[in-house]
Amino acid sequence: MAQLQPVRGTHDLLPEDERRHRAVIDTARQTAGRYGFERVETPIFEFTEVFTRTVGETSDIVTKEMYVFEDRGGESIALRPEGTAGVARAVISNGLAQNLPLKMFYNGPMFRYERPQKGRQRQFHQIGMELIGPTTPLADVEVISCGADILDNLGILSRVQLELNTLGDIASRNAYRAALVEYFSAFRDKLSEDSKLRLEKNPLRILDSKDEGDRVFVKDAPTFEQYLSNEAKDFFGGVTRGLDTIGIPYTLAPRLVRGLDYYTHTCFEFVTTELGAQGTVMAGGRYDGLIRDMGGPDIAGVGWAAGIERLSMMLGFEPEVARPLVLVPLGEAAETEALKLAHQLRKAGHTVDVGFSGNLKKRLMRANKLKATKAIILGEDELAKGVAAVRDLDSGEQAEVALTDLLRHLG
Repeated sequence: MAQLQPVRGTHDLLPEDERRHRAVIDTARQTAGRYGFERVETPIFEFTEVFTRTVGETSDIVTKEMYVFEDRGGESIALRPEGTAGVARAVISNGLAQNLPLKMFYNGPMFRYERPQKGRQRQFHQIGMELIGPTTPLADVEVISCGADILDNLGILSRVQLELNTLGDIASRNAYRAALVEYFSAFRDKLSEDSKLRLEKNPLRILDSKDEGDRVFVKDAPTFEQYLSNEAKDFFGGVTRGLDTIGIPYTLAPRLVRGLDYYTHTCFEFVTTELGAQGTVMAGGRYDGLIRDMGGPDIAGVGWAAGIERLSMMLGFEPEVARPLVLVPLGEAAETEALKLAHQLRKAGHTVDVGFSGNLKKRLMRANKLKATKAIILGEDELAKGVAAVRDLDSGEQAEVALTDLLRHLG
């Protein structure tokens, strides 16, 4: 019988990886909390329509990557490929539009069927935040600022670069769309099959094409800046002035469009050169029409998401591990006493590991491997005297401590 393996594109979070993973989540949640964001959690699967209506029918996520299945009731269900659409659906389902502004932070697994590589898995994890309601550019500045603070607190900010662009308002987008259709139509026969489809449905997505043949034509395509309305220019100016005011550096990236169809106005990415081809560590933008297009009220939104796996690979510090006390009982009577003592110590707030087997030398070697602070040795002699031998594993010093005084001695 073949040995069971994880499904391709999934991975086990063993303790060391999980500590880094958890450090990213906890740091992000605490930082977001200082901005007033509260954690929410949406289901990991939704009706497929939640994503096809929002992410975009021509996006790679919908056409190639989404895990879709029919449940026993005949409903079409999709594992969530990203977080924003589910949060937007929750706003509608729960009638939250009466409580604006909404500040939501989330974390959890996402699923996309794509070629696994460094920093990209089929089951991956994200943190993200959504600020729903405000229409001012200051809201965009706030979510970017919070994202930058999270990266800074993770020890990553100095190793990434913020790239910034605007996708304009509806009038700007329509004008730019017409210009792109005219430009790319001249090369229709030379475009990839995906981009031929995008030319009909969403030509802006050609700018995001990874096909090398498409890239040849993309480099000379019209830029959005040429088609921005005055209102769109003013909005983007408010964003850049806000970032300048609080000292967050950025690079203007006129080809940055993002891969999801619901973005308007601001779009941005924090990118790095440390992860090879998967250089984006945090990305997002404004999506003012999303909730309306899902059948909800016409309310604005702006947010971002970041891959936890990529952030954990770049983490600028080693997560702290609680250093335990190790109990070393020698003999059956000592094991009974150790059970009671371990329970008391844990109730008092100590992290306690009990060495169950092996001679004294092996158990102390394990204690050192666990980076324990102290080994509490209980043998027949110690029990007869009503004491424990407490060895400080940093200094090597050892002393006998009365069992009745052990809790006070350990603090």
